[in-house]
Amino acid sequence: MQTAETLATAPALHDHSTGTGVEMFPGLCLGGFTMRFERDEEIFGEQEEADFAYKIVSGAARTFRVLSDGRRQVVGFHLPGDVFGLERGETHRFSAEAVSGCVVALVRRTAIERAARADGEAARWLWGLAAGELERLQDHAMLLGRKTATERVASFLLDMAERSPFAGGVQLLMSRADIADYLGLTVETVSRTLTQLERDHMIAIPSSRRIVLSRPEALAGCDA
Repeated sequence: MQTAETLATAPALHDHSTGTGVEMFPGLCLGGFTMRFERDEEIFGEQEEADFAYKIVSGAARTFRVLSDGRRQVVGFHLPGDVFGLERGETHRFSAEAVSGCVVALVRRTAIERAARADGEAARWLWGLAAGELERLQDHAMLLGRKTATERVASFLLDMAERSPFAGGVQLLMSRADIADYLGLTVETVSRTLTQLERDHMIAIPSSRRIVLSRPEALAGCDA
């Protein structure tokens, strides 16, 4: 468990409290530090104090909640450049863990709030971040509530491809279990759907961690 006290005193990979700082968006650098988290290591827990905002430097993280019956609902995957963990209230609504070994930059929430009050560009960035998060959660609610298994998997692959630095393909740092818990499906259904999409020549799966979108327009048709 990471608390404000342990994070404040933790040995950072790079101490940004002096120097250029952490660039939250182009032109806004704030004092902070970076930490490395190993695969499945907790970054922050649900109901812990939300004293920091987090930005993925490398690797990936997931945010999730464990339901009362023990099931896990993954609500988001965060890739390099993504900012997450910035809350309206005083505590985190979800937990966050490293999907793979990842490096995360941490900036105090109070520093971001001060910047937003003093700088119009920072305020617009913060507004855009909040609006983007709301849009993403609305899309995810629609995915869980109205889409078939094929539509859910197609939507996920298209989203990952849009956010991926690899043209025409997706590098999946997350496991099939992670994907299943994000899409509200079983691992078997995710695997079966991927196999069917490959048989239909919409995707190619050269390895368990890499998927090539052979016919992205056809895949988009599945998500229509």
